[in-house]
Amino acid sequence: MSYTALYRKFRPDTFADVKGQDHIVTTLKNQIRAGRVGHAYLFTGTRGTGKTSVAKIFARTVNCENPTEEGPCGQCRICRAIAAGASMNVIEIDAASNNGVDNIREIVEEVSYSPAEGKYKVYIIDEVHMLSPGAFNALLKTLEEPPSYVIFILATTEVHKLPITILSRCQRYDFKRITIDTITARMQQLTEAEQVQVEEKALRYIAKAADGSMRDALSLLDQCIAFNLGDGLTYDKVLDVLGAVDTEVFSRLLRCVLEQNVLGCVQLLEEIVMQGRELSQFVTDFTWYLRNLMLVQSSDNLEDVIDMSSDNLARLKKEAAMVDLSRIIRYIRIFSELSGQIRYASQKRILVEIALIKLCRPSMETTQDALLERIRDVEDKVENGVTVVPAQYAPDQTGTGAPTTGGGVRPKLQLPQAIPDDVREVVSHWAAIVGSAENPMRIYLKEAIPSLGGDNHLMLVLQDGVASDYFTQHPQNKEQLENLIAGYANKEIEINIQVTGTRQEAEENYFDLRQGIPGVNMEIEEEE
Repeated sequence: MSYTALYRKFRPDTFADVKGQDHIVTTLKNQIRAGRVGHAYLFTGTRGTGKTSVAKIFARTVNCENPTEEGPCGQCRICRAIAAGASMNVIEIDAASNNGVDNIREIVEEVSYSPAEGKYKVYIIDEVHMLSPGAFNALLKTLEEPPSYVIFILATTEVHKLPITILSRCQRYDFKRITIDTITARMQQLTEAEQVQVEEKALRYIAKAADGSMRDALSLLDQCIAFNLGDGLTYDKVLDVLGAVDTEVFSRLLRCVLEQNVLGCVQLLEEIVMQGRELSQFVTDFTWYLRNLMLVQSSDNLEDVIDMSSDNLARLKKEAAMVDLSRIIRYIRIFSELSGQIRYASQKRILVEIALIKLCRPSMETTQDALLERIRDVEDKVENGVTVVPAQYAPDQTGTGAPTTGGGVRPKLQLPQAIPDDVREVVSHWAAIVGSAENPMRIYLKEAIPSLGGDNHLMLVLQDGVASDYFTQHPQNKEQLENLIAGYANKEIEINIQVTGTRQEAEENYFDLRQGIPGVNMEIEEEE
């Protein structure tokens, strides 16, 4: 016999089997008991929450010869016929493939014939929002005043697409997303029935990944059981099957971000990729992790809102104390934007790497929260007595230079003690070199600062953006500039490109050699 998927095998047969929709089940049971059954119902809600299952149970119950408190008896002739799909009293229609006017007109014509057996003819129209405007119009009159033996049950996940004229003719029931606890308890029952050993932690993760859908949860459980057939299902195995990442990895990633350790972030991402994790799921889960951090920061006693173990919650509270709320919100914004971009991206890893660099480098952004974070970084450095002056330009600690600690005045950049003759020659002709360059190179060189690199090579300091990309991303442009300089120095000169965030940062951190060589013209000469 062929295998039956779990969500089909354990589809609810009675109202007692329906989980997480007590408000709807109670109302329908009371209507049946009191004989107040309506003629048109609208079941709406997200996928996998029980709309079609409840509709079938309701249809069987109103036709059952011996209905019970929890629904159909399942033993009478009509119940067996409906369950086998052989009854003419319950008609299921998929509006996605039967959405034309002619399909609805057939229903309207059939409505005039009373049921051969049972009390009601029940029409279950699934995905009703897919009907065409003409089909809706054809259904209107019959939906408003059907014969006493006809019941319409419309099911949809997108109720906003239904005309108001349809909505006003139906009793509307909104199916809620099913809670993680409810889904976990249901899966525990099913795994016991299937004699599968499984960790509760694994079931809770599957329930969380299902996003309120019982059908999705059972499909994921089916997939995990098949992957580990014959073995117990553990939390780690579930992560492997679903391509998910453990929360411990998120904790390590957060610490790398707070330390502004770009290399650590990229290496951690490399681990995730090599383990075969799905990057889209990683982005979603890390955003959810940041959301939990935000909630812990905002209020106490959120154990019921944040679904995790007490150990993980204690660790989360400890990490929340390491970062302020506004910074967490900036992280969430960046990753929320990323989740919308990565879905259809061909280079997902690169997008994730860019987002991680943005987290570590607030200077890359000009948004308000990024600017506030940069200000806080500067304040922290001042409070801790840390300067941002490069080591090669720091004053002699044994001399009488300006102090580099204690939050005092920033020391003035010192002229390098020995400038190579070839570099001195180039800088002395810098204005002529820039003036002889062709656009757009001339425009970018005007804003550049000629300085000296750590290896005593000529270093060109450029602001991050179009100017730096012109030379770093196009090697032929850098080679063209080196050839131009060689014409003035009468020898080949190697150039190092240094990229900085802003012009002010460049002036503060790198010495402009034109200021240290007497007689150098700072004005750019324009060649005719």
